[in-house]
Amino acid sequence: MSKSHMLKMASLMTVGMLLSSSVLAAERLRVAGNFPTDHSVSRAMEVFKEEVESASNGEIQVDLFPAMQLGGATENVDQVRSGSIFAVFTSIAYFTRSVPDYEAVSLPFLFDSRDQAFAVMDGPVGEHLDEQMADLGFVNLGYGELGFRHVTNNLRPITSVEDFEGMRVRLQPNEVHLQTFRALGANPVSMDVSELYSALQQGVLDGQENPYNIIASRRFNEVQEHLSDSGHFYDFINAVANQRRYEALSEEHREIVNGAMQSAMVWQREAATEEEEAWREQLIEEGMVFTPISTELRAELRDATMEVADSLGDRVDPEFIELVFQEAEAAL
Repeated sequence: MSKSHMLKMASLMTVGMLLSSSVLAAERLRVAGNFPTDHSVSRAMEVFKEEVESASNGEIQVDLFPAMQLGGATENVDQVRSGSIFAVFTSIAYFTRSVPDYEAVSLPFLFDSRDQAFAVMDGPVGEHLDEQMADLGFVNLGYGELGFRHVTNNLRPITSVEDFEGMRVRLQPNEVHLQTFRALGANPVSMDVSELYSALQQGVLDGQENPYNIIASRRFNEVQEHLSDSGHFYDFINAVANQRRYEALSEEHREIVNGAMQSAMVWQREAATEEEEAWREQLIEEGMVFTPISTELRAELRDATMEVADSLGDRVDPEFIELVFQEAEAAL
């Protein structure tokens, strides 16, 4: 073998070793989500990945696991808590057991618009909730839109408060949500979304409530007949990281993660806003019977569930509840 050939081989080996070392040295962040791949939240996860990897020049690699690839929402939250994954994108409802104060922004008919909802969450209310999460070893990286939640069922169209009587309805694990439907006379059942389709299909439940985007993307219209525009709760998603793993990142890498998440959440909020009506029309086109909620009935539903806010004071500091109401009023 000639000397020049040997030098060329040595050079190639050095380059290979450097590339291998670079790959091995890259920070890897495992991020999970429980939304279908076509949902705006799963697509926002892609935005986050692209921004992080680009801004870090590949020093941080993000491995995405959307669509319940690592289990349901409850399991994903536990995985973040243990540090087996870096972060999760999910509904704030899955943190209410650990941080009951989230229930204060989950009260029925609290918000009239998404702009009002985010004005509240992006201010002192959200800062307080972030502090509560930090005390439990979590880092809130950002809030996005899950949206206004609407009732579907297989019993009847919703035209009166009495139509909820005895209805077996799936709810998220949020005590405010459960109490709201008890106040309406329904029989609410807390269940992870991963189990919901089969429960509806088998007739274990009569109905469920979700934003249009979830009803459509999870194909609940295949096992539900009636759809309303009840809009009884406005639901947020949050991206939550394991605090220990987040703080182990360099300051530069934390700034990259923060900036990428801000971009991802801005993108997600805009996409969710643009797509909401299209999701509803898709459900109607695919055969669901849509019955709009009248202004009079909405007022009756609000009155019937007012007691829920009163009982929340047993679990959440009344001063914080009052702050939520004050911020919501100021954002009108």
